[in-house]
Amino acid sequence: MTDRGRLVTAADLGAWLIKGNADRNDLLGRFAGEPRIDRWCVRPGYRLELTAAGQPVLFWGSGSRRRDVTYGVWGCGRLLGPARPRTDGDGWELPLDLTIAAPAAWTGRDELRAHGELAHLEVLRQPQAANPSFLTKRQFTALRDAFGW
Repeated sequence: MTDRGRLVTAADLGAWLIKGNADRNDLLGRFAGEPRIDRWCVRPGYRLELTAAGQPVLFWGSGSRRRDVTYGVWGCGRLLGPARPRTDGDGWELPLDLTIAAPAAWTGRDELRAHGELAHLEVLRQPQAANPSFLTKRQFTALRDAFGW
């Protein structure tokens, strides 16, 4: 299969981005007690064919209901391997070594929208898209340079 029509390719992948909805789930409570994530559910599709051990991955806390929560990039880590079927047989997951940072270190959507290179992140353009999302190499470099991720 060719890369034509695909938004992300192996040549341009900077980092994966997985999302969790903090309005629907108590992610704040979960991560306050255990900031490590060892796996996360993803949707099947061509992107899973591109996943491999060692690739960077970011966690995106999504939502809009609370004004006291910084929705945006909450953590970073690496894939421990390619996407795999879940052990319960219900879908797919990414094996991760990812840690959620302290809330003071989170990078919010407004900060990202104000940055020329990051304003066009897929997660900002298509917030309802399925996991995983991605950053290009250029976007990931800009995120690390501007915000230390």
